[in-house]
Amino acid sequence: MLLYWLGKVPELPEVETIKTELLPWITGQRFTRLTLLDRKLLRWPSAEELQQIVGQRVESLERRGKYLIFHLSSGRSLIMHLRMTGALLLNPEGINRYARAVFHFSNGAHLVFSDRRRLGVIWMVEDAGVIIGKLGIEPLASSFTPGILAKLLKEHRIPLKAALIDQNIIAGIGNMYADEILFAARIHPLRMTDTLSVEEVQRLYHSIRNVLSSAINSKGASVDTYIRPEGQLGRAQFDFRVAHRRSQPCPVCQTPVQRIVVRNRGTYFCPGCQPYN
Repeated sequence: MLLYWLGKVPELPEVETIKTELLPWITGQRFTRLTLLDRKLLRWPSAEELQQIVGQRVESLERRGKYLIFHLSSGRSLIMHLRMTGALLLNPEGINRYARAVFHFSNGAHLVFSDRRRLGVIWMVEDAGVIIGKLGIEPLASSFTPGILAKLLKEHRIPLKAALIDQNIIAGIGNMYADEILFAARIHPLRMTDTLSVEEVQRLYHSIRNVLSSAINSKGASVDTYIRPEGQLGRAQFDFRVAHRRSQPCPVCQTPVQRIVVRNRGTYFCPGCQPYN
């Protein structure tokens, strides 16, 4: 299986894909068994308390930003964050050496939380807001409008790249999609958030929606360790124009793609299509 190293994942399109593909398998099903293989996976509660999940039904499954939320019949929420190398594998034939937890369901399905670098996290809480309450607006929600985006940008004076990946401003966008969004909008990543014209805000808004929607349609980007629950690869990486394409010709103007660092994050852009002005 060929995976491409392009950056940290999963981001919004990958988690949305995972949610959509898990829904028909687990919604309405009860947990029948939990095998916890790595206690470091848990932030809250204890391993013993987490066993109370057995017998509970999954009422619904939600994505918020990069978080996956299982709403349970007890009223609690089981929340997962895959971080850099986490994956949720549905009904794999075997349990690999990176497995950290295995969830078994009443329909016979099982879900493995696999994580090579052991960075992923699980919580089970009474109030999901304790974990996700500070997240910013969902960029694909109907409530996200050009006017809201303009307001959010005016409230800060930071580089646009930093704003796009700040989860307290807009939830779900990570490093690679931020680069693709700024390229599509033809805006330099170092432009300050409070300097955009009305027309530039409009371009940025439509780029956010289009890039993320396109990536969801392609089932996310299979970079590093991301695979879909049943083992298939995503295809969004084949549409990337600048992300991790340093020194390669821009597909629009042929100018070599450059890499700079913005707030400690590697950032790729085309100086021909994204001039700093």
